[in-house]
Amino acid sequence: MLVETAVKPARAPRPGGKPLSSEQAERVRRIRRSGAYILLVISSAVFLLPFLWMVTTSLKSDAENLAFPPQWLPDSFNFDNYAKGWSGSLPFTRFLLNTIVITGLSMVGNLVSCVLPAYAFARLRARAAGFMFAALLATMMIPREITLVPKFVMFSKLGWVDTYLPLVVPEFFGVALYIFLLRQFFTTIPQELIDAARIDGASELRILWSVMLPLAKPAIAAICLFSFVGNWNQYLENSIYLRSMEKITLAQGLGMFNGQYVTQYNQMMAVALVSMLPILVIFFLAQKTFIRGVTLTGIAGR
Repeated sequence: MLVETAVKPARAPRPGGKPLSSEQAERVRRIRRSGAYILLVISSAVFLLPFLWMVTTSLKSDAENLAFPPQWLPDSFNFDNYAKGWSGSLPFTRFLLNTIVITGLSMVGNLVSCVLPAYAFARLRARAAGFMFAALLATMMIPREITLVPKFVMFSKLGWVDTYLPLVVPEFFGVALYIFLLRQFFTTIPQELIDAARIDGASELRILWSVMLPLAKPAIAAICLFSFVGNWNQYLENSIYLRSMEKITLAQGLGMFNGQYVTQYNQMMAVALVSMLPILVIFFLAQKTFIRGVTLTGIAGR
C-alpha cells in the first residue's frame, strides 16, 4: 500500500543562507504590517490637516483669523460664524437651490446620455465600432478649457447666457469618461444572460433595462457620485454663463467672500463646510457601492 506523505515547501532562505523559523517569519510579517499601518496613518494625517484647519478656522473670531503666528485651536468656539456666513449679505439659500437644480438635471442627463452608447459599445456589433470608440476616448485628451471660447460664442448666439441651459443641455450629449466606465462594466456581465434574454424575445432596450442596469448598480452609483461632485463644485463655467445674483451657485457665492480690503475667512470656511456636507453624506452612504463600481470598471480586460 502506498502511503502519501505531504511535503512541506521549504521556507525561503535568508541572505545568510539559513531558512527563517516560523516565529521569525511571523515577526517579519508583523513588522511589515505595522509599517504599512504607520504609513497609512501618516498619509491620512497629511490629507486631513487641511480639513481640520477649515474646521478650526470656521470657529475662530475675526481677531484670531488674522493672528500671527497662526493658532490651530480658537480660544472659544464661535458657532455663530455659520449663521452669520449663511444668512449674511449673500442669499446662500438661493445659491443652494440653484446648485441643486443644476446638479440634479446634469446627473439625469449624464445617465440618460451615457448608458445607451456604453451598452452599444459593449454588446452590439457594428462597422467601425472600434474606431468610434477610439475617437470617443481621444476626446478625453482635449482640455476642457480649449472649448470654452467656441462654446461661449455658440451659446451667446443662441441667447442662453445667464440661463441654466449652457450648463445642463451639454450633459445630455454624453461624457466620454462615464461612457468608458459604463462600457467597461457592461463587458464584465456574462454574455449568457444576454443570449437568454434574446432567446426569450427581449429587445435590446428591454435587455438593457431588465438585465444590464440592475447588475450595473455599482457602476451607476460611481458615475452618479462623479457627476454630483463635478457639477456641485463647478465654478469656471458657472462664472462664465451665470451673471445675475438670483441664478449663481454655491461655488460662485463662496468666491464673493473675497473682499477688496478684508476677507471673513471664518465665515467663508463655515459656509464651505456646510456646502461640503451633501458630498460627504452621499459618499459615506454609498461608499461600498461606489468603491465596488470603481474597482469593477477598472479590471475589465476588454
